[in-house]
Amino acid sequence: MRTPRERAYPAHWEADVVLRDGGTALIRPITPDDAERLVAFYELVSDESKYYRFFAPYPRLSDRDVRRFTHHDYVDRVGLAATVGGEFIATVRYDRVDETGRAAADSGAGGSAQAEVAFLVRDDHQGRGVASALLEHIAAVARERGIQRFIAEVMPANNKMIKVFTDAGYSQHRSFEDGSVHLTFDLEPTERSLAVMSAREQRAEGRSVRRLLAPGSVAVIGASRSPRGAGRRVLESLRSCGFTGRVYAVNRELPGGEREIGGVPAHRSVKDVPEDLDLAVVAVPASQVHALARECGEAGVQGLVVLTADFSRDEQRELVRLARSYGTRVIGPNAFGLMNTAPEVRLNATLSPEMPARGRVGLFTQSGAIGIALLAGLHQRGIGLSSFVSAGNRADVSGNDVLQHWDDDPDTDVALLYLESIGNPRKFTRLARRIAARKPVVVVKGARHSGSAPPPGHAAPVSTTPVATVTTLLRQAGVVMVDTVTELLDAGALLVSQPLPAGPRTAILGNAESLGLLSYDAALAGELRPQPVRDLGTSATPGEYRQALRDALEDPETDAVVVTVIPWVGDTPVAELADALREASEGADKPVTVVHLAIEGLDAALAGHGIPSYPAPERAVRALSEASRYARWRREAENPGRVPEFEADEAAASELLARAAADAAGAGAPDTTGKADAEAAEPATAAGGGEAAAPPGPARTADVSAARRGESAAGDGEAEGTGTGETSGTEGTGAEGTGAEGTGTEETSRTEETSGHAPGGPSGTAAGAVTPVAATASTTSPVPRPASDRSPGVTLGAEDTAALLACYGIVVQPTIPAPGPEEAAAAAARLGYPVALKTTAPHLRHRADLGGVRLDISSESELRRAHAELTEAFGDSGGMRPVVQTMAPRGVDTVVRAAFDPTIGAVLSFGLAGTPSELLEDVAHRLVPVTDKDAAELVRAIRSAPILFGWRGAQPVDVASLEELLLRVSRLLHDHPGVVAVDLEPVVVASRGHTVLGATVRVAEPSPRADLGRRSLPAY
Repeated sequence: MRTPRERAYPAHWEADVVLRDGGTALIRPITPDDAERLVAFYELVSDESKYYRFFAPYPRLSDRDVRRFTHHDYVDRVGLAATVGGEFIATVRYDRVDETGRAAADSGAGGSAQAEVAFLVRDDHQGRGVASALLEHIAAVARERGIQRFIAEVMPANNKMIKVFTDAGYSQHRSFEDGSVHLTFDLEPTERSLAVMSAREQRAEGRSVRRLLAPGSVAVIGASRSPRGAGRRVLESLRSCGFTGRVYAVNRELPGGEREIGGVPAHRSVKDVPEDLDLAVVAVPASQVHALARECGEAGVQGLVVLTADFSRDEQRELVRLARSYGTRVIGPNAFGLMNTAPEVRLNATLSPEMPARGRVGLFTQSGAIGIALLAGLHQRGIGLSSFVSAGNRADVSGNDVLQHWDDDPDTDVALLYLESIGNPRKFTRLARRIAARKPVVVVKGARHSGSAPPPGHAAPVSTTPVATVTTLLRQAGVVMVDTVTELLDAGALLVSQPLPAGPRTAILGNAESLGLLSYDAALAGELRPQPVRDLGTSATPGEYRQALRDALEDPETDAVVVTVIPWVGDTPVAELADALREASEGADKPVTVVHLAIEGLDAALAGHGIPSYPAPERAVRALSEASRYARWRREAENPGRVPEFEADEAAASELLARAAADAAGAGAPDTTGKADAEAAEPATAAGGGEAAAPPGPARTADVSAARRGESAAGDGEAEGTGTGETSGTEGTGAEGTGAEGTGTEETSRTEETSGHAPGGPSGTAAGAVTPVAATASTTSPVPRPASDRSPGVTLGAEDTAALLACYGIVVQPTIPAPGPEEAAAAAARLGYPVALKTTAPHLRHRADLGGVRLDISSESELRRAHAELTEAFGDSGGMRPVVQTMAPRGVDTVVRAAFDPTIGAVLSFGLAGTPSELLEDVAHRLVPVTDKDAAELVRAIRSAPILFGWRGAQPVDVASLEELLLRVSRLLHDHPGVVAVDLEPVVVASRGHTVLGATVRVAEPSPRADLGRRSLPAY
């Protein structure tokens, strides 16, 4: 039974982390059951480290010490341990203290915002980045518990620990007092601290993959004497491809007296192998894998490649948990294996007997079958690999980890990925943006039409965001997104062998005008700017091709060249033609692609010269179009724009949101029928009325603001040592993309009579439905409630919505309820004519076709007549809920939405209102925070954007005003993690200014800002 000072074990603080050397450790809270582990850990710490920790010789811990260091209330006193194989390798603790340094529990300063922090790291694990990882995690815990700063006393000679604190990147103050260094540092993440964490994450995860790809020793577990088994095939692949390390076979059924299998040393157990193993390939039945994983962990194996399939998700989780507890990474289950073509490694730990040629393409796949096809396709195109990873169900090592490796791999110039699920799109986007600034990242996404659910057996969370939206956001991050495996190879072949085009201007030349015209049409469809086709004639010689290509490349009006070739009458001079094209393009800074029809041997001849060739113009032009789009992204990424500073009353907004959070906390069980929300969640007005236009959004599980900062790499200034001084959100649904009926060119006052939940937006529910937002930790309390105790999110009332938006300079057109003709007349007199009269009952919302709207009413008599007509058509006022609203200037109806998805962060969406836009999914998206450049691109990204700029002679609207509105909405979500959905529908953009006719805001308690303070591996 717990005492009042002992709280429930905070399981959400547990996390697996990758250390600096690529190994893993489990960080978790210390409990009373850890007494023996703590004592054993302390006995392994050197006297010098103990002296640094306690400022005096301290050979052993007393019983009182053990109790103090293992009993915590997880609020004022917290201890965390880093463990490997169940043993402590490091500890950290904080004690909340008052301004005089006394323990908060003794002084009664339970609300103090500072704590004393101390570390102790085993000497044999110093230098691995353990203390740096523990500092990130203890800081995140402290922030969750309302602590704003740490203080620490460190001996001057303890340079390693001083460096851990100073290199963390937090704002700090250092002084020398009473013979020790006194450090005080704020725990609020800074741009530098985020950059440090990002750089450490990249180095650690990259090294964890690098040591899997470059092992010194490999054991194949399950290698049989029969040449047919999977293990034996991997064994043969390792031997035949010239692996430079040591290879062992492990088979527990090995007959006594036998010492070899397939010509390599064989043993019954990995424990019998006479050296430490770096990598083990597991090819045994699924029922045996967990026991083998434990055996490998105890033997110190650094990585497992699990070929075995038929694991349930729970079994996969247990396998990964077990492996990580020993510091081991797992590739698989259901993996195809690993390849590294580096001459000093030559690793082929796959089922394929052939090693690809050495090259500069990195390849990652989740599917073994697709991996085989891609390897064969690259071989046919003469493209070599640097490394290959087929991760299967990717229960542990994922595409994100491999990207971290390729980021600083000097042998990889292009990254190709086949993905069936993206477990962490937010992180993938962040990594891809950083890597794409220097090398192309090409992705084909499988399982796009499975409702965003991962394929069976894959360890990945289900995203609530449609794949189309994720694809759009990935493109904005510089990822080259293609639709098929063939396009993946086509794009990769061009990007790895040719320079990027400086623009879309494309020259086309060849010996057949018809093939040139097909290429011309394909170029137009691919958003290139083709020049007139140059027809060389069917009798063109290789020399004429050489001169024509040289002329095109020297033309300053040309950015790229497509060469088309049909067979000669008689023998085609393949070698001569390939040489001519090489000579003409050698040293050029413009890409060249070749399209040829049925010319045997030309592919290989051109591949030998580094010129990509394609059997159809559409394929060549599609690859060139992707290269052109990627090149444009790189140029524009050099100037990303800025986030403008607007005057905003953040304090008033925070106060309003805190009050809403308190209201949500006091609410009872969520209404699952939707009735309460339909009655209460009306659009923002000055005096009520209207409706809720946006579906509920998902809980914000982390503050998105810092996820957009600190992307640059930091230095390697980490150090380890000892020092002194004593989440999980729930997925919900989010507002969808934009869309509402009507693109108005007349004076209008459509508040909610038109609908819109475009499939392309962040996912949501149907209009009128209520899905409670899964709330998380409150920012108004220093001690967040457990997830099970947190309240659901709420849709703000009309007045609060208008007030919150007004804090950010967003004005909502007022509406006034008009239950009867007298109230309608009074409302119109108050607002001023002309006005609109509309119904807002749930069954009439978004149904302008039912006639529930009367516009441009200019007199009281006309208003009374309109009210009578609506009453006659729809019944009494209780059934139609009529409201009066001032008419807006004529313009174009648009919709602005922003919603938070826990897998990708806050997303701002824009589109025109109306069914056509909704049906065509004509919606654009950007991640928050949005820059001025993003806002301009967002408005112009939709296909119907010409309507805003004077299409067919119409008057252009005030796009600048619209862009400012988008920036203000972005700023609102960026500043306040508790805002999980904003819906402005419609927004009428006129020739001068804009009018927001309807607005809905949904809020929830924000979660602890875990993404701002600690690195951890995903726990699916």
